[in-house]
Amino acid sequence: MDFFNINNILVHIPLGTGGYNLSYIEAIGTIAGLLCIWLASQEKIINYVFGLINVSLFAVIFFQIQLYASLILQIFFFAANIYGWYAWSRVNDQKQVELKIRWLKPKQMIMVATACILAILIMTFNIDQIFGYMAKIVVLALQGIGFSIIMPDLQPDAFPFWDSVMTVLSIVAMILMTRKHVENWLIWVIINVISVVIYYHQGVLAMSLQYIILTGIALNGAHLWIKAAKHDG
Repeated sequence: MDFFNINNILVHIPLGTGGYNLSYIEAIGTIAGLLCIWLASQEKIINYVFGLINVSLFAVIFFQIQLYASLILQIFFFAANIYGWYAWSRVNDQKQVELKIRWLKPKQMIMVATACILAILIMTFNIDQIFGYMAKIVVLALQGIGFSIIMPDLQPDAFPFWDSVMTVLSIVAMILMTRKHVENWLIWVIINVISVVIYYHQGVLAMSLQYIILTGIALNGAHLWIKAAKHDG
């Protein structure tokens, strides 16, 4: 469908040299992403609805601009949004909210940091192979249910290291968010700053602008959740 093509332009924005053509899919995905993160910072469970819309549309965009690790990340985010929706709404037998905003314990922080470093190193040197394998599985699955589709000609990842950093840290941040750990917002700040530069370099200016805004939302989320953790503690 034309809607999913980044060349299907919604509006021309006089931004930078020659301006910027904002596509329908990028505009809607960006708005959904902003709403998702803002609502999450307010601890509103409806954030997961907008999260599902955001990750689905961004997966299509990342494929078209050859950021394969980020595309793989959207698949994880889709599952994580569903789990987060479940976890945030779950109550125990006494009908009390099970999750409370809290910090990681020191031992947990060390384990998380170690896992991040190892995962980033592994993905950096294997990102094209990992995505190629996953793409093959998706194509075979679609062919199996009757779609007429062939394996695309995949290009090398544009930024293997930074793409891997964003991918790994985003997975960790999303997991911590679903469990309501304060550290998730601090990690999102790091991810957002990197994303601003990468997306600007790739020419996806609306997404770059989105991540500037998301940095502010993440800082605000950190502030609110730190206060909540002190109160609950």
